[in-house]
Amino acid sequence: METPSTPEWKLVDQLNRVARHLKATFVGKDDIIDLMSICLVGRENLFLLGPPGTAKSALVRALAQCVQGRTFEYLLTRFTEPNELFGPFDIRQLREGNLVTNTEGMLPEAHLIFLDELLNANSAILNSLLLVLNERVFRRGRETRPLPTLLIVGASNHLPEDEALQALFDRFLVRVHCDYVAPDSLAEVLAAGWQLERRADAAAPTIAAEDILRLQAALPLVDLTAVRPAYTDLVRKLRLAGVPVSDRRAVKLQRLLAASALLCQRTTAIPSDMWVLRYIWDTDEQREVVAGIVDAVVHADALPAQHPRAAGHDAPTADALLGEISTLAAQWELPDTSPADRTTIKDQLRYLHGRTQWLTNEVQRTYVQEALDALWQKALQV
Repeated sequence: METPSTPEWKLVDQLNRVARHLKATFVGKDDIIDLMSICLVGRENLFLLGPPGTAKSALVRALAQCVQGRTFEYLLTRFTEPNELFGPFDIRQLREGNLVTNTEGMLPEAHLIFLDELLNANSAILNSLLLVLNERVFRRGRETRPLPTLLIVGASNHLPEDEALQALFDRFLVRVHCDYVAPDSLAEVLAAGWQLERRADAAAPTIAAEDILRLQAALPLVDLTAVRPAYTDLVRKLRLAGVPVSDRRAVKLQRLLAASALLCQRTTAIPSDMWVLRYIWDTDEQREVVAGIVDAVVHADALPAQHPRAAGHDAPTADALLGEISTLAAQWELPDTSPADRTTIKDQLRYLHGRTQWLTNEVQRTYVQEALDALWQKALQV
């Protein structure tokens, strides 16, 4: 995984194309879509807080279609029973004295799971859900099986008040608000919604569930050594500010740092990958506090902010990328450019390749990519 031509990078490109498609379809949801991609690769759970009608379930369905996976979606109530999520006991097996669950079409067979009104969960299903969220394992009686789950998304219009539900909420590493779009974006939402009615789903980019598993398996290849001291210090600052980052959560958050680097086609994490820590708040009051502490670290990063979210904007501009490519091309042609300088330029080209994938305009992205490829070919000839 050293150059942009490796198979893993091609899978990253595929997933980034899926993200761009979803952003074009769901106006004003860019932050949620980026976090869905991060959690998908990091194999962590995502919690959406927001009122009905803000496209929470539609986002998960659209992602599932692009990932070509099985989806399980359910609206929880206080009276939801385990059978409704995991399936009933198989009657034929029951007659023979075997407690075997018929899971066809149910949660244990899904790649993407969406649990709406998650915090309505009752004690009857709480323990089973905790095991699913924690270990991706389904256990019922003597029956135990691993789950093919890639991503679990929970949603609610309120935060947990019951202490028992706090344990369930804690299993969702990333939390993000899903609100109505701003008034000045409403016309864009209406146009995108109408376009969705006319557009065939077959035109959407796709990535296989098996390919997502390959990306998840590639996470250990990301080197976190350089960023670990800053990450340790950031966790310490959050704890001092009253944000309870447990040891378990601190360890698991490293997967998201690695996923951020991987989606930017890097095998080394940098401080700006810690942008994902903005979304580990427990209460509304903590949101600004957490964002302030995290941004102080992320924005101090002297290296290029590879993920657009790290810089606080949606995507780099084509003009800015072309300007950087032109500068590198001019440096490459200088007669006194040393081998060390050429190596640095190659590294910067790899960074720019990752940033180019975030351009949402297909024509602009192709134009920038052609300029990037031309310079990359020159670099390979030396």
